[in-house]
Order: sequence, then C-alpha cells, then structure tokens
Amino acid sequence: MALVAGLVIHSFIIGVNVSDWWRGRSVTPVDLIVTSLGFSRMCSQASLTLYLIVVKFLMNNYKSNVILLVIDTVYHFFTCTNIWLTSLLSIVLYLKISNLHTRLFLYLRRMISHKTGRLIVASGVCSTLNTLFSFYLTFSEITNGATYNTTIRNPFQDCIYIYYIFTLTTATSLPLLFCCTSSVLLFVSLYHHTTRMKMSSNLSINLETYYSAMRFISFTFFYNIIYYAVHFAWGLYYYFYCVELTWLYIFMGFLPALHSSYLIYKTAKLRSQMSKVLQGVMNFLFQRKDTGTRENIEIVARCDR
Repeated sequence: MALVAGLVIHSFIIGVNVSDWWRGRSVTPVDLIVTSLGFSRMCSQASLTLYLIVVKFLMNNYKSNVILLVIDTVYHFFTCTNIWLTSLLSIVLYLKISNLHTRLFLYLRRMISHKTGRLIVASGVCSTLNTLFSFYLTFSEITNGATYNTTIRNPFQDCIYIYYIFTLTTATSLPLLFCCTSSVLLFVSLYHHTTRMKMSSNLSINLETYYSAMRFISFTFFYNIIYYAVHFAWGLYYYFYCVELTWLYIFMGFLPALHSSYLIYKTAKLRSQMSKVLQGVMNFLFQRKDTGTRENIEIVARCDR
C-alpha cells in the first residue's frame, strides 16, 4: 500500500504542474525542480515495486539475475537523480529566500534562475555516469559467475550487488553535503532575520511565513539525513551478510512519498488542488451513498404495496 500511495502522490505533483504549464501559466525554477523530482520519485517507486515482484515470483537463475540487474539499474539511476534534485531544490530555496546581497550571491541567484533546466539535466548526467559504471561492474560479475555455474541458486551470490551499494553511497555524498549546507545556512539566516523582526517595534509583522519555511527546511534536512542513513545501513548489512532486506526496501520507498506529501501540504498551489480532489472524491462517495439509500427506500415502498 505504501508503494501504491507513493505512485499516486508523485503522479499528482506531476499532473498539477504539467496542467498549469499546459494552460500557459508561468514556470518558476522551483516548479520545474519539483516536477522533475516527482517524476524521478515516481519512476524510482515503480522500479522498486517491479523489483520486489520479480524477486518474489521469478526463479533464481541467470536470466532472472539479469532482469533484476536491469530493474535495479533503473532504480539506482532514479534514486541518484532524486538525491541530486533534492539537493538542487535546497540550493534554489536558499538562493531565493535568503536575504544576502553580496555580488557572488546575487550572481548565483541569477544564474540558477536562468539555468535551472541545465542543472536538472546535469543531475541526470551525473546519475547516468554513476549508474553505467555500476552496471558494467555488476554485469561482469554476473557473467563470470554464470560461466562457472549455470544454475545459480542465490541471485546475490558473491555479493555482486556490492558495487551498486558502494557507488550509490559515494555518489550521493556530494549532493547530500550541498543539501545539508544550504539547509543549515538558510535556517540560520531565517532564524536571525525573525529574531531581528521580533525585536523591532513593528508588532504587526506576521512571522508565520518564516516559521513555515523554517519547518519545511528542517523537515527536508532530516529527510535527507535519514534517507542517506537508511541506504548506508542497508548497504552495510548487505556487505556483511549478502542479504537484501525487503522491509527496508519498502521503507526507502516510503520516505520520498512522505516528503512529497509534506511538499504538497506546504505548497499553496498543490495544497489547493489536493483539497479540490479530496472534495470531489467525498462528494462522489456521498452522492453514491445517497443514491443507494433512495433505491433501498423505493424497494421497501414497492414491497409494502
């Protein structure tokens, strides 16, 4: 259920932003990143679901190993892209919200706003290079293992997927550092700004907007830390025991869905559309219930006659 819910949530974010662009509304760098982030998470969720189905129902032989490798490659790519785009979102929010006015800061703000699309493509290129390198090493191990043993009983024999774990951990360390740094700097900047505003004589200032931004920054920061820590713990366990934990896979799929849900809640446009969707579903259910009630009353009335 968690995997299905994640697919629905990510698809909703993509659908809302794409429909707005289709109507000719302006596209902001944050909208572009959020939509790309939703697409990468949706594809990662779909590949993870397919991977778990294949592990459960296919026989453990050479052909199934290759299928698992292909699916795991797709999951690996979109997971790396997800982390890079989350880092890019944190950096863009820092440059957009922070009140610094140095030349370097203003240059970066202008550069990011005009080259967001290129940075998204660059995130995909970095993820592609990392994924292809892991795929080459892992496929070589599977091919060599199949040469000497045509009836492999364990698809994770000789810990062949350790290359994916190693490259995923190392490749996501840099974007994680960028994300954490920008989140901490923005949080500190907003904290000092709100402190100065509270000390001013103007009591009519509404600080709830700043507090809301600080809560979202904190949530994103801890999400990235936990997401990276779970991947690291999963890799460490696999390194020592050569066993993949299915429940940990599901938990890793749940975390991006949780962050996307909070993103919907904190974004006014997405929150408004979600309210409309939920209201429409509730109206449909109650209308259907009322229709069923009227039909039952009519049936009883005919019987009494």
